[in-house]
Amino acid sequence: MKYRRLGRTGLEISEIAHGLWGMSGWSGSDDRQSLDALQLAVDLGCNFFDTAWAYGEGKSDALLGKILSANKSKRLYAASKIPPLNGKWPASPKDKYRDVFPSEHVLKYAKLIREKLGTDSIDLLQFHVWDDSWSGESEFRDTVENLKRDGWIRFFGLSLNRWQPENGIKALRTGLVDVVQVIYNIFDQSPEDELFPVCQELNIGVIARVPLDEGSLGGKMTAETKFPKNDWRSGYFGPENLKNTLPRVDSLKTVIPQGMGLPEMALRFILSNPAVSTTIVGMRKPAHVRENIAASDAGPLDTSLLQSLKKHRWDRIPKPWSD
Repeated sequence: MKYRRLGRTGLEISEIAHGLWGMSGWSGSDDRQSLDALQLAVDLGCNFFDTAWAYGEGKSDALLGKILSANKSKRLYAASKIPPLNGKWPASPKDKYRDVFPSEHVLKYAKLIREKLGTDSIDLLQFHVWDDSWSGESEFRDTVENLKRDGWIRFFGLSLNRWQPENGIKALRTGLVDVVQVIYNIFDQSPEDELFPVCQELNIGVIARVPLDEGSLGGKMTAETKFPKNDWRSGYFGPENLKNTLPRVDSLKTVIPQGMGLPEMALRFILSNPAVSTTIVGMRKPAHVRENIAASDAGPLDTSLLQSLKKHRWDRIPKPWSD
């Protein structure tokens, strides 16, 4: 496992971060297997874990808390997220800040998350949605500054709305945000346009999420792929998206170098960008942990392949099924 600095936080974190969303209710998730996968990740050098209260109403925070407790001799970093009070994903400029992240709501969930993690301070606390129209709100500044001053959190971040990487740049310039989490993968390359240059300018840590496009870049989906209704992916990969995605995945498969799989190529594409601090991968099974962590060991892709992958950029706009 290789490590990178998480921007101005100074934390040295693993290039492959372990994402816990799929452990909190996706079809096929099993707590025992999830804990085994988390422990194996720790054993193989992963030290950065991404969770959120919304992942099972604290379930994934609690699973991570068990791993933190079982590995007290190792410095592991926990990142979690505050859900929006109004329950809306994504955020909208029509929403008032006070209706989404009032201070009492943020403090309530920060306390709950600390309890589930079993820690006095949260390494990185993020807002799970964001709209830049809120950047100038005095309550936003007061809340973040108070959380840091009182030691409830070490660093603060934002998880940006799907396919809206520029909708966070104003907040970064307030000086309150240490880390930004954004969708970035072979298809979704738009953060390179404006967001990443600002992050490099301000020394903001970058967490790339959805590296495998919610699973399509795993390369195993077909036209017959269906997920249970209670699995979030059943909506995301409904007829409209699946039929548009599969041909693009098939096109990508034609440029995979011999001896490399599509998931490895997808992860190494992300890690080839120096603006990225880490990428979050959902790894519910030990076999997935081994495969994905190996992508860090393999290093960046060669320049010619990267140039080829640039042509697979797919600019999308948010749809009702995408959030």
